[in-house]
Amino acid sequence: MFKKLIWGTLIVVLLAAAAIGFRFFTSNTPFNSNHKYLYIRTGHATFAEVVKTVQDSNLVSNPGSFEWIGHRMDLDEKIKPGRYEIRKGMSLFSIARMLRNGRQSAVNLVITKLRTRADLASLIGRKFECDSASVMDYMNNKDSMSAYGFDSVSIMTAIYPNTYTYFWNNTPEGIFKKFFAEYKKVWTDERKNKAAALGLTATQAYTLASIVEEETNANEEKGNIASVYYNRYKKGMKLQADPTVKFALGDFSLRRIYEKHLLAESPYNTYRVVGLPPGPICTPQLVTLDAVLNQPATNYLFFVAKSDFSGRHTFSETYEQHLVNAKAFQKALDSVQALKKPAKEDIGTQK
Repeated sequence: MFKKLIWGTLIVVLLAAAAIGFRFFTSNTPFNSNHKYLYIRTGHATFAEVVKTVQDSNLVSNPGSFEWIGHRMDLDEKIKPGRYEIRKGMSLFSIARMLRNGRQSAVNLVITKLRTRADLASLIGRKFECDSASVMDYMNNKDSMSAYGFDSVSIMTAIYPNTYTYFWNNTPEGIFKKFFAEYKKVWTDERKNKAAALGLTATQAYTLASIVEEETNANEEKGNIASVYYNRYKKGMKLQADPTVKFALGDFSLRRIYEKHLLAESPYNTYRVVGLPPGPICTPQLVTLDAVLNQPATNYLFFVAKSDFSGRHTFSETYEQHLVNAKAFQKALDSVQALKKPAKEDIGTQK
């Protein structure tokens, strides 16, 4: 009788242990996707709020058991803000341990082509806890910018296309700190010397590269295009770069620039002002910056799209040569437009 009692008790204990193990150490995720994210905001990293979020977002099958194990793993004291990846099939114990150890899921910020500070702020605001307004405030803060040698306009010349990895709850200061580190990495002594040989600062070289970036996707042409604008810049001529007009107007959907667009009053409109615009008009690729720094020595002052519509350009040293090339392009363009409904305005610009 005594042995039966012992065995019965042992079986009960084993069954209870199995039930506990099943509840806490096997899959407890009810969703079908590969993963979901739990976001714990700064200032809201209380376990009670996390339990509510977990329950409301249907992240675990048994929120009561999650709360129970969380208390016993000291999540009341040790939970940290951040973005946490809850993978399909995770157990309550694994989730609680991840939160206790603060093992956040990293966020990749991919910078490609951005045109304005607002674009940058919006991108960061969509990817991180900080919102776009706080990012704009940081870029407008004179002390924050001057600490790294920039101002609220030139700050965009510190942004280079790349993939930057952070934690979700990073601050604008922390995010830009990595941008500044990349800036220093890009501007090697070799690049600094090349810019100095051209009589350009890093900011001016970047700004010129941004114009070239908007002019063409053909890497093999970027050096010649850079030489056109550089030659004009050195001669004190207006750059007359169509992409700067689009930037001045804030309308990047324009396919052609007409005479009325050239009237835009803006320091970025290089049809009205002499020299480089006050800042870049996009974030150029590193290959474009190098095309500026390694540009061939030419006497080119003009270029126009080729009449075969290949996306490439014809370059010329004199205005007379340019007129011949421009006329050939216009003739080809007229032939194409003759097949379409005539446009009300048909006067484009060429360099």
